[in-house]
Amino acid sequence: MTDQVRIRRALLSVSDKAGLAELGAALAARGVELVSTGGTAKALRDAGLEVRDVSDLTGFPEMMDGRVKTLHPMVHGGLLAVRDDAEHAAAMAEHGIGAIDLVVVNLYPFAQTVARGAARDEVIENIDIGGPSMVRSAAKNHAYVAIVTDPSDYPELPRALEENDGTTSLTFRKYLAAKAFAATAAYDSTIAQWFAFADQGKLFPDTLPLTMRRGPELRYGENPHQKAALYLPMGPHTRGIAQAEQVQGKELSYNNYNDADAALELVAEFKGAGPACVIVKHANPCGVATGATLLDAYREALACDSVSAFGGIVAVNEPLTAETAEAISSIFTEVVIAPGADEAARAVFARKKNLRLLLTGDLPDAARPGLSLKSIAGGYLLQTRDNGRVSESDLKVVTKRAPTDRELADCLFAWTVAKHVKSNAIVYAKDGATAGIGAGQMNRRDSARIAAAKAREAAETEGWPEPRTIGSAVASDAFFPFADGLLAAVEAGATAVIQPGGSIRDEEVIAAADQAGLAMLFTGMRHFRH
Repeated sequence: MTDQVRIRRALLSVSDKAGLAELGAALAARGVELVSTGGTAKALRDAGLEVRDVSDLTGFPEMMDGRVKTLHPMVHGGLLAVRDDAEHAAAMAEHGIGAIDLVVVNLYPFAQTVARGAARDEVIENIDIGGPSMVRSAAKNHAYVAIVTDPSDYPELPRALEENDGTTSLTFRKYLAAKAFAATAAYDSTIAQWFAFADQGKLFPDTLPLTMRRGPELRYGENPHQKAALYLPMGPHTRGIAQAEQVQGKELSYNNYNDADAALELVAEFKGAGPACVIVKHANPCGVATGATLLDAYREALACDSVSAFGGIVAVNEPLTAETAEAISSIFTEVVIAPGADEAARAVFARKKNLRLLLTGDLPDAARPGLSLKSIAGGYLLQTRDNGRVSESDLKVVTKRAPTDRELADCLFAWTVAKHVKSNAIVYAKDGATAGIGAGQMNRRDSARIAAAKAREAAETEGWPEPRTIGSAVASDAFFPFADGLLAAVEAGATAVIQPGGSIRDEEVIAAADQAGLAMLFTGMRHFRH
């Protein structure tokens, strides 16, 4: 194995021609022989460069609509030969195989073809065979061959040759080989995903190939002693918090991303439903409200739990204006998320240098399908994402009294929020705003009591005559296993209840609701969130 390898012959075959002419010219200026295929050869010739066709190298024309052109011993022998192995050298001499020192390849645009909804036959034709084969051959033999698969490395290659008198170093070739194998792995994974999910319609394929590219490394993970990075999916995907434009503020942390994702997913439930605001702390909402304006919605959400909102994440479902921006920036806020923000709003936030402003351009569809992946010791758990929703027609009145129109609206609002609260979740709501939220407790009764206590504290803070839980609707993410959780809600002043039902003690819980004069609705759907 040699450290420095001189480039005398290069094979170029690229789908994306951007930067090709400049790279070809730089190589030709160093006396490198350019060998190429089809459209790549034409592009190089159009740039005034001398090119040898790969068919001239192999002695065979390109055939079968270009499916067969580089799959030949004259190509792969030139790539795979161990140059200082006597047997390999003899085979090269006997068969007239010339060494290829550099390969520049990028692959057929399979993912882009799928993304634009091409027909199956066209998708299949965009599965590259010769390209990955050359990439793998060159990368395997990186002791002697440089392989460039990423156009961002085009400028680096001439610089490396300039610094090393027309040679590449082993360190540089190792770097290129690592990127090359990652490129073919990602490419094959994308094809495998298309076959499994789109072509075969499998929900849980026997093998789950996932490919991601690294985004920014983060300052640390959940805690300073942990390391973290953001990874982005390759190929078609739904835009979310990972793709949001950061307009200002210091870099996002692991916890910022996690909390911002929770806020965006919840506010997306109100897409197109009029102004709505969500305030999140540690991945749980601490205030959610709708309103006549975004400013009204923010103020109502903040009033639910202004203590927890300090240092929280704010997400809204409509573009921000200066008036709302002023209100949001009046207390310490870590991250603000919105579909957009006008120049006046941006100017307001600019006064808070550390505040991160994320613009999503749109909100994701809360009802979209998808999969959720969670790591556990020794494996992974995969499930379909919780996109379940209920409408008025799905609800079953199980008490003697049916809810009023206002109670029904508040029940549905509370149920929407409860879906995004960590279990055991209890949410009180009144007039389109949360009145109290109890999250993550080991029993439902405690969640109900904590939410009521927060409502009492909010009433004292805001100077209200009584807590908003008086006359509210209460949502439970899962059934009440005993009547005690329901009775805690009655004690807090709730007049209507929405819950999945399905407990062996449903009749006991219904009887307690009837005795208290409550209206209770069963959804038949649970929303655990761990």
